[in-house]
Amino acid sequence: MEALLALVIGLQTAGGIYLILRRRTFSVIVGTALLTYAVNLFLFASGRLAINMPPVYSKYAEGYTDPLPQALVLTAIVISFGMTAVAVLIALGAFLESDTDHIDLRRSPGEMDLDPDEIPWEEDPTEPGLQRPRGDFG
Repeated sequence: MEALLALVIGLQTAGGIYLILRRRTFSVIVGTALLTYAVNLFLFASGRLAINMPPVYSKYAEGYTDPLPQALVLTAIVISFGMTAVAVLIALGAFLESDTDHIDLRRSPGEMDLDPDEIPWEEDPTEPGLQRPRGDFG
């Protein structure tokens, strides 16, 4: 049982890290959620996997399970749900603003190797953020 749980935690951690390293916001959010689930399973397993044992020690029971990891996991579930909701709303706002879900705001892989002088900047005096950058760009 412990080996299976360790394998599941390892696979979830590896999948979460792989998705976090992707360049799309949805993959990063799903990867963060997978990593959170792996940490929650690890915390839950640290309280000993015991069946039919009370969470509090009494004089009539042979042993007990530690209730602290269970409380930590419940708190972590609530916090991770809230943070996932915030991350989804931020990613949705960024997608609606830029029409892409790439983290670096590039629309296709072919645009990744562009020289700054080749980028088609808009010369719009009403929006200074869209003007061609000045300085040491080549």
